[in-house]
Amino acid sequence: MEKNTSDSIELETAKAHIIVEIIEYVPNSVVIKTIIKKSTGNISIMSFDSGEGLTEKTSPFDTFAQIIEGNAEIVIDNVSNHLEAGMGIIIPAHLPNYIKPNGRFKMIQTIIKSGYE
Repeated sequence: MEKNTSDSIELETAKAHIIVEIIEYVPNSVVIKTIIKKSTGNISIMSFDSGEGLTEKTSPFDTFAQIIEGNAEIVIDNVSNHLEAGMGIIIPAHLPNYIKPNGRFKMIQTIIKSGYE
């Protein structure tokens, strides 16, 4: 059974952080923590337990996804992209996309809301 948990956390500013250690895996869950939330966009870190992914969605904004641990398959407009730790991809606005499970992994997601006024 898939369970999604989401919350916001405040990171101390002007201090280095080991991002991969900020979020933990939770069995049978996708965990999302927003670390910056502004009117112009937000940055979230996410952990996916084995077998967990995200269903297809479309966003009105460009999204940058970067894998920080493990690997994942991100499908954009029916094109599969295999990403490993350290790799990132821009998901263009208005294109259907989803994340297929491929073992445990962690990622950073950055959504940019400006430029669409």
